[in-house]
Amino acid sequence: MPQTPRPDNALDRLIFDLKQLPGIGEKTATRLAHFILRQPEFFAESLSESLLAARHNLHTCSQCCTFSEDPTCPICSNPQRSNDIICVVEEPSDMVAFEKARSFSGKYHVLHGALSPLDGIDERRLKIQELQKRIQLGGVQEVILATNPTVEGDTTALYIARLIKYNGLKVSRIAHGIPVGSEIEYLDGATLGKALQNRVSM
Repeated sequence: MPQTPRPDNALDRLIFDLKQLPGIGEKTATRLAHFILRQPEFFAESLSESLLAARHNLHTCSQCCTFSEDPTCPICSNPQRSNDIICVVEEPSDMVAFEKARSFSGKYHVLHGALSPLDGIDERRLKIQELQKRIQLGGVQEVILATNPTVEGDTTALYIARLIKYNGLKVSRIAHGIPVGSEIEYLDGATLGKALQNRVSM
């Protein structure tokens, strides 16, 4: 499918670029563009500087694959976090949500998405091989699959479970007290805490 060319008009081009962000449609992109244009010029300069700085300075953590300015993120480098249990999430924002719940003391692994053949996202686009390598290093006793309770999230969890369930490794799925179709990053801490506590083996 051919890509839509960027408009020549400056305002239309700004709206077009904002629409590339997830969850942003035509109306929201238009409102954001008008908001930016109403601000003092330094606001746009500061925003563009922040975007470029984040793009240049943030990289994936060498262990869990979340975004980090250091080679290893603060959670992975924390000696007080347990190494024998890994919670697998779709996005870095999901990891932040679980941290706010304060119900998990292990480490994470961020996939950066979920399997979605219709969108052209297969296992090669996700950080699944990196997860396998972490497990093969030894020391991991349980992997909690905390992907979203959506068709894509469930498919991803099942695929990973079949891939890594060997040598006595415990593989579990977060409990479905989480509403089906919802996204983890928007759930409250109490709900996420209960989902972790009541996880089920796969």
